[in-house]
Amino acid sequence: MGAFLRFFGFRPDMSRESHFRRAAAEWGMRLAVFSTGLLLFETLSGLTIYALPFGAFNEHLVLVHTLAGVVWFLLYAAYQLRHYLVVRRQVLTHVKWLGYLASGGLLATALSGFVLTAQAGWGTRIGYGWDLVHTIGGFVGAGVVALHLLTVLLQYRRQKADEVEPPLARARLAFWRKASAWGAAPFAAAVALALAVRPVDFTRYAFPADYSWKYGDNPFAPSLVRTVDMKGIAPRALAESKSCGTTGCHAEIVSEWIPSAHRYASMEPPFQAIQKAMAANNGPESTRYCAGCHDPVALFSGSKNLYDEDLSSYGADEGVSCVVCHSIVQTDVKGNANYTIARPARYAWEQREGAVSSFLADFTIRAYPSKHLAGFARELYRTPEYCAACHKQFIDKEINNFGWVQLQNQYDNWRKSHWHVEEAPESTITCRECHMRLVDSKDPAAGDGRDVYRNPGDGKHRSHRFIAANQLVPPLLKLPGWEEQVRLTEEWLRGDTVLPEVQGKWARGPAVPVAIEAPASCAPGEELRAKVVVTNQKVGHDFPTGPLDIIQAWVDFRATDAGGREFYASGRVDEKGFIEEGSFIFKAEGIDAQGNLIDKHNLWEMVGARFRRSLFPGFSDSGEYRFPVPADARGPIRLAAKLRYRKADQYLVNVIFGEGKATAPVTDMSFASAEVALASGQPAPEGSPPRSGGGH
Repeated sequence: MGAFLRFFGFRPDMSRESHFRRAAAEWGMRLAVFSTGLLLFETLSGLTIYALPFGAFNEHLVLVHTLAGVVWFLLYAAYQLRHYLVVRRQVLTHVKWLGYLASGGLLATALSGFVLTAQAGWGTRIGYGWDLVHTIGGFVGAGVVALHLLTVLLQYRRQKADEVEPPLARARLAFWRKASAWGAAPFAAAVALALAVRPVDFTRYAFPADYSWKYGDNPFAPSLVRTVDMKGIAPRALAESKSCGTTGCHAEIVSEWIPSAHRYASMEPPFQAIQKAMAANNGPESTRYCAGCHDPVALFSGSKNLYDEDLSSYGADEGVSCVVCHSIVQTDVKGNANYTIARPARYAWEQREGAVSSFLADFTIRAYPSKHLAGFARELYRTPEYCAACHKQFIDKEINNFGWVQLQNQYDNWRKSHWHVEEAPESTITCRECHMRLVDSKDPAAGDGRDVYRNPGDGKHRSHRFIAANQLVPPLLKLPGWEEQVRLTEEWLRGDTVLPEVQGKWARGPAVPVAIEAPASCAPGEELRAKVVVTNQKVGHDFPTGPLDIIQAWVDFRATDAGGREFYASGRVDEKGFIEEGSFIFKAEGIDAQGNLIDKHNLWEMVGARFRRSLFPGFSDSGEYRFPVPADARGPIRLAAKLRYRKADQYLVNVIFGEGKATAPVTDMSFASAEVALASGQPAPEGSPPRSGGGH
């Protein structure tokens, strides 16, 4: 009994009654009651957050857990300081050791909790290591506290102190009642918040009452897109991409997306002009065919309708928004937007007005990221089949009133090419390796192909610029970052871009090189024959690709003598922006049912093509040039060829912007030159070896 009393601070000059009165006072301290009650809440709420499915209650429990944790630490620190001053001179026993161990665990929990709070509130992600320390430290610390208190109670019970000192027993019972009440209060607050603040409900969104069902029960036809319940989706559910970046975590990725083709898919002048013409000639409902890939926000909201003059909706100017892409749950390689989209699961404070709501939304997303990752990060997004849903196109009878016609088809081009090796995936180059190159990153999504929460990985993410071949629209719209977008696009078209992850799988140099085959010599006054060979060396699908009734790639070929006099040319662009007739050109010429040329991208009238020229991956094509060498030419003859590319032909540019108002930028993709010696009055012998050169 004496050892027990000494352990609890009983001094020789203190009576037994005085000691237990002091012990009863300790049990009744408000600091002890409040800090213990909040510790109970922190432990049980942490277990709830960790173990139960994440919903509205758990989401608000995260907020209350954080706030209560700050309050708990302040109370606990004050209590623990006083408690230490009381017991510091007591005998060092296992009970005291347990107290020190509990304090260490709780201190680690508090420190990691403050770090996690700062990361969730003002950072871009929480650290997995800190989260692990917080979780383990919290449960271990709380467990040791419980063991510490249990040991004290057992000591009291063993010494029958309760029977001797009833006030002490009453004080202890009151302590646990009050502590339990304080522990339950934050749970009640979390329940109240969960009932008061629910996630914004977009499931009740309905199409307009006057919605036209021209194509049957499928509200999105003739596009092949679907929602999981075949109902509409409110525009706000898919728009507001700025919340992902400018007010959220993914600023780097959003800044890449802003000048990208996905971003301006619905707002670019060519699309808007063609959609307007399609609505006027084929009915507004037919524009749903285009909208699945170009304007999904407006399509899902029911705005591609007979009675909607601008065929648009809130958020439609975002084109293919962040949420549209990251809410796709299934795709089909049939194309024409053959994908299924699910309404994104939102946190309770998302998409609410005000700075406080925005802060709380970002905080809960970062503090509890697993729901966010489950909703917006899927293995599907890493596959070429994901891209195929839109990057493969055809028209059918419901559009052209004729029958099925294949249009652009990047996916099957790639799948049938040498870039796709079914039996050797390590030799395959996929869409995202080229068009979503790895870039240095501090974004929370850094770590391609990894669990970005537990393993941030290599400090890189897939660029959302989607660099390809559109150097026309960024300068027109002048979206932030358009200059860099154009620079990277032209660099890509030339083949100058270095991609370390695929560098060993493809050749160096131009993406589509040209070479000149010409005789070693020729005689003045005789005909010179030269051939220009164009090879699709690095493009993962046909070159060019996309809508070939619009896109043009051609060879500009020139012959000059040693004095610089140009005596033959092909492929020149005149002052009005038109390529001269007879040029070696890659394009397609669609026709309607009457055989008329499709020259305004009026695909709703297309039934076939009278001409199509493009290059399959790894294949070459050539054009032959024949021209007389002037009798007074000075040798050697210099031949030069360059492959040129532009996104839109001049006729369509004139239709959209007005004649003389604009021209499409031209990129010189590759260059070759050769010299032909002039023989003294004799033509070059048949079979003379060619001389050529290639490069930029």
